[in-house]
Amino acid sequence: MRDEKHMSVFERYLSLWVAACLALGIVIGKSFPAFVEWLRSMKLGEGSQINIPIAVLIWLMIYPMMLKIDFASLRGVGRRPIGLFVTVFVNWLVKPFSMALLGWLFFTKLFAGWIPPELGAEYLAGVIILAAAPCTAMVFVWSQLSDGDPAYTLVQVSVNDLIMLFAFAPVVKLLVSGAAGLEVPFSGLLTSVLVFVVVPLALGSASRAWFLRHKGAAWFESRLLPAFQPVTILALLVTLVAIFAFQAENMTSRLLHVALIAVPILLQVHFTRG
Repeated sequence: MRDEKHMSVFERYLSLWVAACLALGIVIGKSFPAFVEWLRSMKLGEGSQINIPIAVLIWLMIYPMMLKIDFASLRGVGRRPIGLFVTVFVNWLVKPFSMALLGWLFFTKLFAGWIPPELGAEYLAGVIILAAAPCTAMVFVWSQLSDGDPAYTLVQVSVNDLIMLFAFAPVVKLLVSGAAGLEVPFSGLLTSVLVFVVVPLALGSASRAWFLRHKGAAWFESRLLPAFQPVTILALLVTLVAIFAFQAENMTSRLLHVALIAVPILLQVHFTRG
């Protein structure tokens, strides 16, 4: 882990910032329910489950990270294959399937006395989607916090994003329908991949090429990327506030459910952490 004296205030007190966002989001959700409901009603098309404010915040968080992805680095994949293999194996063959197993065990068996079956199926579907959607932005954040190898992180993220384009929708549909007994519209999953992966990845790749060609690598590395860092951090914090504001009623009225949902997630994170 990076020496504390070289860490920013945000990095040093990350857990406190997250807790503060959680509390602020719940306060906003409970104090201004009409405003929050208006924000939550803003969807990307009729029948879409993609919330526009959340999508914009995620784009603001992901786009600067996508700018860093150099697909030319994929040529060096074979130099250190073990780490890449472990990342791909854990992300796509361990995490989604282990989460489906843990979710099924807890929500349909161990917690059946506290969670109604229909809610249990929804919670199971939710944790499966969560496990099958590794966050590109946070990979860069954690790599930076732990003094990871930036070039190797780029390789891992590039490969993972390419796999996500093709694997996310079928893996989620298979596990949700099999474990939770729910049907997730395949078109909705593809739309999510398009909105949250394809669009920012394409914009990041195209604008990266333009900036490097017209401004040069030195300007790109020393001026542009550092300028985006506060945008990424602010977008991350506001996203947390918005998510907890949208779920304020559930967080306060179903506190037991929240605690129970956290159990399989914490177990899965503990046993699959790198």
